[in-house]
Amino acid sequence: MTLRDKTVLLALLAGLACGPAIAQSDDMTEMTATEAAAAIRDGTITSRALVDALIEKANAGSGLNAFITLDADGARAAADKADATVKSGGALGPLHGVPVVAKDNINSAGLPTTAGTPALKEHVPAANAPVLQKLVDAGAVLLGKTNLHELAFGITSNNAAFGAVGNAYAPDRFAGGSSGGTGAAVGARMAPAGLGTDTGGSVRIPAALNGIAGLRPTMGRYPQAGIVPISHTRDTAGPMARSIADLVLLDSVVTGDTAEVTPAPLADVRLGVAAQFAGDLDPETKRLFDAAIASLEKAGATVIEVDVGNIVDLAGKVGFPVALFEARGDLDSFVKDHGAASGIEAVVTGIASPDVKFVLENLVLGEQAPPEAVYKDVMATLRPQLIAAYEAAFADNGIDALVFPTTPLPAQPIEGSDMNVVLNGKEVPTFQTFIRNTDPGSNAGIPGLSVPIGLTAEGLPVGIELDGPAGSDRRLLAIGMSIEELIGPIPAP
Repeated sequence: MTLRDKTVLLALLAGLACGPAIAQSDDMTEMTATEAAAAIRDGTITSRALVDALIEKANAGSGLNAFITLDADGARAAADKADATVKSGGALGPLHGVPVVAKDNINSAGLPTTAGTPALKEHVPAANAPVLQKLVDAGAVLLGKTNLHELAFGITSNNAAFGAVGNAYAPDRFAGGSSGGTGAAVGARMAPAGLGTDTGGSVRIPAALNGIAGLRPTMGRYPQAGIVPISHTRDTAGPMARSIADLVLLDSVVTGDTAEVTPAPLADVRLGVAAQFAGDLDPETKRLFDAAIASLEKAGATVIEVDVGNIVDLAGKVGFPVALFEARGDLDSFVKDHGAASGIEAVVTGIASPDVKFVLENLVLGEQAPPEAVYKDVMATLRPQLIAAYEAAFADNGIDALVFPTTPLPAQPIEGSDMNVVLNGKEVPTFQTFIRNTDPGSNAGIPGLSVPIGLTAEGLPVGIELDGPAGSDRRLLAIGMSIEELIGPIPAP
């Protein structure tokens, strides 16, 4: 990052910090990343004090099992160094002294990167993944590595090797996945922000279920090297935080895109609601979604019903053949190249979670794995058709984004929900149900933003998602800011 870019980012940070006053709460753990960066920079707080408060919070909430590695000593040492730089008048990055967390499939120098699976317990990379290094170069302090669904192959984060992750708002409910640890840690105020990864919804689902915001960026926007993979066509890292301003800040740091993002005037926003994404919802999810749409319309946004044609059908034909076929070669190459294991077979042998073991043994390595001919046809024909269908849906309807509930229902009990959940009186498969709305856009490589919109009668968070055209990440964030302002923050757990 150039000196000019850092200067622009710091100016952006100053603008973002002019939102809700830090003094709203005496509890430092309630600070957003943007607020914390401003407070550390102006000497209102120290990085060490914030790190200590967050470590105390993480230890008190250890029952959520959000962390695989909480690096208290390393974080305190980094915080002390950050404070010394402030005191000496040294150069400060836009995230100077701000504690963050990273999903434990993202390489971290000197700390284990386990991907939540036994075979990688001893995998300690020598270097950070580029996406994490961007945050460190901007001054961030890594608090630790967060728990996840084993090998990121699932949406509950019920991990048999490292334990299930509890929901920030209801510890007996799952946190969502696969980035459940980051979602729970940020939602439970153990960290202001962090990184997850998303193949079919793994940033947006836990963001929605833990009452925070999460961005799946346009494919290729974030560097993907140094991250334990599933599919090079579908995987991407993504930021998770409690405010859209924080997502803007993290996105700026990772991408170098320093263009100012301000709340979009809702009178200029045009959104599309498709029955395929907005039907068959849990009653409380539907209530909150309908209320959010009504509020948007009252505030001047145009919301229209749209027909997305065969998008859902195409996405269903693209998703699994791509992910399952690429997983074999991508995971095998990664563990060999990084010296993490002898190969994919060694990783699969040690898998502890029955659902993940079944998928890897049968659908990735076994006879049920997609044939290469099917994969090639999907990549040559069906995926381009899906991308074109999305482009047409946006262009033909003149919409900024499709809008829908991030998940059809809120977080479900950890016990008994691995395979099936109940939706509107009917038993349905957990995985397919929770990725129903997030997976299609993932297959097309378009950006998706989840924003919290309220709590159910049981106190469980619900999120609303915006999916936009490829490259519209900052426009989605601007609209997300307006939704956040309109609906207001949801109560802390």
